[in-house]
Amino acid sequence: MLLHIPNVLASEELLQCRELLADAPWTDGRITAGYQSAKVKENLQLQQDCDAARRAGSLVLAALEHNDLFISAALPRRVFPPLFNKYATGMSFGAHVDNAIRTASNGRRIRTDLSATLFLTPPEDYDGGELVIEETYGVQRVKLPAGDMVLYPATSLHRVEPVTRGARVASFFWIQSMVKDDHERQLLFDLDRAVVELGSDHPDHRVLPKLTAVYHNLVRKWGEV
Repeated sequence: MLLHIPNVLASEELLQCRELLADAPWTDGRITAGYQSAKVKENLQLQQDCDAARRAGSLVLAALEHNDLFISAALPRRVFPPLFNKYATGMSFGAHVDNAIRTASNGRRIRTDLSATLFLTPPEDYDGGELVIEETYGVQRVKLPAGDMVLYPATSLHRVEPVTRGARVASFFWIQSMVKDDHERQLLFDLDRAVVELGSDHPDHRVLPKLTAVYHNLVRKWGEV
C-alpha cells in the first residue's frame, strides 16, 4: 500500500520544523546507510542525537499521534525516531531497499514494515528530487507539498532522483506495525475507512456495530503488541 497523507504538519508546525533545521549541523548522509546503500547514496543528514533533530522529531511524532489516517494505515507498534535529510543540487540516492532492522540511538531495535517520507520543502523551491517507488502496480513518482507525507512498504525498491535546482529537505523514518503482513494491513485499512465513511453518512446504521466487531476481531487475529 502506498498512501499520500496530507497536512501531517500544520503550517505553524512546519515553520517551526524548518526554522530548527535552517542552521542545523548537516553531515554526510552515508552514516546511516547499509553497505549496498552507501554505494549509491549522496545526501546530507542530521545526526540522530543533535538538538535540532530531537526537537524537530518530537514535532513530527506529536503530529503523527493525532493523525487518524496514519494510525489507520500503519497500525503503529513502534515508530523509529524521525531522521532528517537534505538533497542539495546534484545530490541523489540510487535504487535501494531499506534495512529490515533499524537500531535507534537509545539501542531499541524495530522491524521496518513501513517507510515514510515527510516533505518539508515546497515543490516549487526545487527541481528534481522525486521519490520513485517501485510497487506491485508499477512505478510511482512522489513529490508532495510541504507538510505532506507518503507511507509505503519498506520492502519496496525506491530511489531519490537528482536535485537539479535548489534543495529538498525531508524527514524520513520507519514504522513497525502491529500487523506485519502488508496485505492484511491493507484489508484492515480498507475496512476501517469503509466503517468511518458509513458512520459519517449513516451514523445509526444497524450494520455499523457488526462491521466494527469484524474489524477489531481481525486486528485481534493478526495483530501483535
